[in-house]
Amino acid sequence: MAAPVAKDQELELQIESLAYGGNGVARLNGFVVFVRRGLPGDKVRARVTKVQRRHAEALATDVIEPSALRVEAPCKHYPECGGCRFQDLAYEAQVEAKEAQVADALRRIGGIAEPPLEPILPAEEIFHYRNKLEYSFTQTDDGPALGFHKAGRWDEILDIERCWLTTDLGNGIRNAVRNWARADRLVAYDQAKHTGYLRHLVVREARNTGQVLVQLVTGAGEKFDTGGFVDALREFPEVRSIHWSVNDGQAEVTNLPTKLLWGEEAIEEELCGLRFRVRPNAFLQTNTGMAERLYGIAREFAALEGEETVYDLYCGIGTIGLVLASDALTVWGVDVSEESIACAVENAELNGIANAAFYAGNVGQVLEELHERAGDPDVVVVDPPRAGLAGKALKRLGEIGAPRIVYVSCNPTTLAGDAKRLRDDFGYTLRRARPVDMFPHTPHVECVALLERT
Repeated sequence: MAAPVAKDQELELQIESLAYGGNGVARLNGFVVFVRRGLPGDKVRARVTKVQRRHAEALATDVIEPSALRVEAPCKHYPECGGCRFQDLAYEAQVEAKEAQVADALRRIGGIAEPPLEPILPAEEIFHYRNKLEYSFTQTDDGPALGFHKAGRWDEILDIERCWLTTDLGNGIRNAVRNWARADRLVAYDQAKHTGYLRHLVVREARNTGQVLVQLVTGAGEKFDTGGFVDALREFPEVRSIHWSVNDGQAEVTNLPTKLLWGEEAIEEELCGLRFRVRPNAFLQTNTGMAERLYGIAREFAALEGEETVYDLYCGIGTIGLVLASDALTVWGVDVSEESIACAVENAELNGIANAAFYAGNVGQVLEELHERAGDPDVVVVDPPRAGLAGKALKRLGEIGAPRIVYVSCNPTTLAGDAKRLRDDFGYTLRRARPVDMFPHTPHVECVALLERT
């Protein structure tokens, strides 16, 4: 049966809800249309951009009747900037939609008719919450500028004056680097033409200690005055660590080897009463306050009594494992990033934790070896990337058969798929799941799940 709409057709649609990923959901005689920039309760005029057999995609070009849930977005760059999707949607509606999306994924993908879903934990702060931001350089008539990709564009960068997701300090550091780059007459990299020099700026703030790490990413060659760059940043006493990376490829990446230009190799953050060293490429949850709440839920779900062996897979700099260490007999952490593991080892020493060990390696490849060394785990904590558990990692995790798995997820669709496979192939039942809103005004939602082997 042919789709009832055609590309470039204009439609009047009533937006019913939000789909995972942020698009509004409308129906035309039962046929689903995903509408970018459509909010629940809106009546919009939309242009169809893509047609598939079971659904279509469209872009809202005009709001005919605005939803009662619409609010005024405070950011002057919204919605042109691609960093936020929902500044104009009341926050209560955002968290309600995210909770519904987790429930839908567990039902539709996980095959769980009645998911054991607990109420979503809303964010403590809905603005200024990010502790890490990556900016891209772009060339303007006034010289280099710094900002984010425009919504829906890979090749256009929007110059940002004030970002509402970072702090006044973060905004000040970005603007100071832009002024330095213009004063030195440097040229921004052009992603389409692959010309120019300045590529990215990464600013990491340790919110609870006040320390800041800055990383500049350029093209090949030392074409800037490193001393002048350092001087511009040392105007901010919070800046403790300044790094430089060279990206001589075409891909837009910042996870690169760094050269220390000034200060300490790492900054320190404090979470859950512990101190953590954070290097440029180490993973740390980007919402500090909610990370502590997230780890608290993981600790509750782990339900440790002091004699357990715990595996911490995809452990990053060891945050979850070290938080659990005081309640466990031993903790064994694994992560593919050698830099993160170096931080995890340092963090264990920094906090005087002697019952935690960390190893670098691909989880799927080293899990069998870890099992031989550490013995049977009582609890396994996994905090995988957005793609979820890789096939080999999930298979070996299932074969090991720990009584409890605490799954910290940043993608409800892959959580649901992994939970289904762990149930069907290895006998695990989803007992609890609690969404956590770490990223207000974006489509992303975290969820902590407890699976038990039956």
